[in-house]
Amino acid sequence: MEHEPLHPPISQKIHWQLDLSFRHFNYTTPLIESIRGNGASSVVKPMPAAFVGAPMESSKASFITKMVLLDAAKAAVAPFERVKLLMQNQNDIIKSGRLPKPYNGIFHCFATTIRHEGIFSLWRGYPVMAIGDVFSMVIRYNIFEYAKTREDIRWTSMRVLELNCVAFFATQLLVHPFLYAGTRMATDVKITGNSGQRQFNGITDVYRKTLKSYGIVGLYRGFNITLVELVMLGALSTGLSPWKQYYSYTLQNDYLSRVMVEFGFDICGKMATYSMDTVSRRMMMTWGGVKYKSTLHAIAQIWKTEGVKTFYNGAGAEILLCAAYTGTVMLVIYVADVIRAATEKGSDDGRSALGFTARWKDPRGK
Repeated sequence: MEHEPLHPPISQKIHWQLDLSFRHFNYTTPLIESIRGNGASSVVKPMPAAFVGAPMESSKASFITKMVLLDAAKAAVAPFERVKLLMQNQNDIIKSGRLPKPYNGIFHCFATTIRHEGIFSLWRGYPVMAIGDVFSMVIRYNIFEYAKTREDIRWTSMRVLELNCVAFFATQLLVHPFLYAGTRMATDVKITGNSGQRQFNGITDVYRKTLKSYGIVGLYRGFNITLVELVMLGALSTGLSPWKQYYSYTLQNDYLSRVMVEFGFDICGKMATYSMDTVSRRMMMTWGGVKYKSTLHAIAQIWKTEGVKTFYNGAGAEILLCAAYTGTVMLVIYVADVIRAATEKGSDDGRSALGFTARWKDPRGK
């Protein structure tokens, strides 16, 4: 392939994952991606073979770009996230006496929240989740950057898997308190007719009250079921990845179809693990009149008193959330590719004037 761009488009380098919180980060790590042959970045000095060509994480600038673009997309759809959390946990909010009656649907939840708390309240809880999101990406980036420098280690597939597990567990252990605080703030509804009081006045107030009442353990409610949820999500992502890549490649010239493929595969993973996400969030709501002793106790209590349907409260909002996020991310990718193409065209013109020709070798060998 002659006279092709020096680097593949951003949409080929970034394996975007539908994730509205940092719990759902991309499980296909740069190491495993490179072992499979994905990515095409230049290497300046010898590196362990498993790390060569790791997409995006290959440079600090590209990592920061990815982080900014993802957080911008998440900020744009944060209102859907709060509505989903409110509907998902509305029964526990009612038990705590902060909500007089259940929401009648997604749009009723939107309207009620805006009427009682204002439109900017739809972003309540997002800042702390964004902080945790940044921390999770920075932690994983530094773990893999450190591993790249260990040229004395022979990086077999098993060792790569072990490193991936360490990065996964370390990330979740350190950022779960941010997820807890974000969930508590997002589900903190103003009490109507009582001067608009809230249970928490901010992030520090969430931590102060939780630590005072339950200790450090209170910040890790729902942690176990979260790990199970993410392992299942990772397994599904790995199993569906070949099909997703096949259809994405087949439809690479059909932008709308690619968006639909991304949405379809990602919503399958979300819905398959949604009940676990509900249990995790409901355990975080343990406070006052709402008490869950363990994961199994929470599942049994919710099933017995509210029925199976409750495990999927807010699933409609989750689907809208995924649709909005997919559209936003694909739009960002499209704009980034347009900018990249225009930039490279200008660079190619400059190189041609100097007698140079830019060539990029297709990783498939064609």
